[in-house]
Amino acid sequence: AEALNDPQVESYFTDLIIRVAPKSRPQALGEVQVTRKFFENFCGDNVRFLCKSFVAPGDYAGQRTEGMRWPFGKVALITPFNFPLEIPALQLMGALFMGNKPVLKVDTKVSVVMSEFLKLLNHCGMPLSDLCFINCDGGTMHELLMRSEPRNTLFTGSSRVAELLATDLRGKIKLEDAGFDWKILGPDVPQKWEEIQYIAAKADQDAFAFSGQKCSAQSILFVHENWEENTELLRLIKERAASRTLEDLTVGPVLSVDNDQMAAHVASVLALDGAELLFGGKPLSGHDIPSCYGAFEPTAIHVPIETIVRDQESFDLVTKEIFGPFQIVTEYSDSQLDLVLECCERMEAHLTAALVSNDVLFRQRVLANTVNGTTYAGLRARTTGAPQNHWFGPAGDPRAAGIGTIEAIQSVWSCHREIIYDEGPIPAHAPPQS
Repeated sequence: AEALNDPQVESYFTDLIIRVAPKSRPQALGEVQVTRKFFENFCGDNVRFLCKSFVAPGDYAGQRTEGMRWPFGKVALITPFNFPLEIPALQLMGALFMGNKPVLKVDTKVSVVMSEFLKLLNHCGMPLSDLCFINCDGGTMHELLMRSEPRNTLFTGSSRVAELLATDLRGKIKLEDAGFDWKILGPDVPQKWEEIQYIAAKADQDAFAFSGQKCSAQSILFVHENWEENTELLRLIKERAASRTLEDLTVGPVLSVDNDQMAAHVASVLALDGAELLFGGKPLSGHDIPSCYGAFEPTAIHVPIETIVRDQESFDLVTKEIFGPFQIVTEYSDSQLDLVLECCERMEAHLTAALVSNDVLFRQRVLANTVNGTTYAGLRARTTGAPQNHWFGPAGDPRAAGIGTIEAIQSVWSCHREIIYDEGPIPAHAPPQS
């Protein structure tokens, strides 16, 4: 924590992140700062307290039971390109804090960041023998997992690979996979223009920061009709999105989806009944980004909610996660709230969500009928920007993995073990047969 507080060290890792993951400087700096605060949280005895046990008395003198958090032993971590420092650093340290011996694989496009961070950890006193670090392709890592049979594997990445690993590892896995994340704007429209501007800015940030390459990115925006009637919300979002530039990397290369794939998805969605392009929909111009990467304008398409839920094919198309600067926008009325809740329930990935409303009864109804593991509620609600001070992870799946907090570390990197002490005194007579 103290090393990362050094301005030179902080700047070094910020620049290194930008070199391999084309995000803006504030986004890259945020990774370094969250990582530093995570280490601050676990200074002193907090690592010790992760393994705090409990004792319950037994049935007679000399008997007691102790419940403990117990490490798995040999474990594995596989982390993605979009957070080269924050995700692998927090999960790696969680595994180590709980007493495991991890092998770490980071996406090869960005693995230099963790390679350098391991040198910093060693400089600060961590023996390099505490872990294994491998830089390889997916196939090689898969073979390593099959041969070494880790007792638990943490995978952060695509749902397709997650399901493959879940099968091959026979369920010995924790997942923080893809998220098609929703935001609902409730019926209580703020009266102050500054608050409407803030909510519009947050909607742009959630959808298009780092060109949408976050598992927590806002994928669909449900807008109550009161917003359409009383605000210029969509115009404000469009203006904010249009101000993003390659120069400051507020929009930039998309590393996992190329322009042809983006354009094909846009065309497919626009072919739906009533679909309308709100803004974007074209590749960026005036750059030399290689064609193997995407370079696309921030894009939003309006699709009527009746079209979204019309049939399974339409729903699957609209809720397909595109790891890029793309979102769906739809409008709903009071009588259509059940359709909104149906959409939220039918989505397969339940990672983050935002309920932008201070209407208590409305919030109660939505929160009671949704399941996303990291849900923000209130007029300042967002889907992205998770800090280190609360659980971040999906819900509704026993394989769900969290990150960053005491509960997340205990859930992912330890299991429950119960030891029953039965020390005597031994009674004078043997128990009768039964």
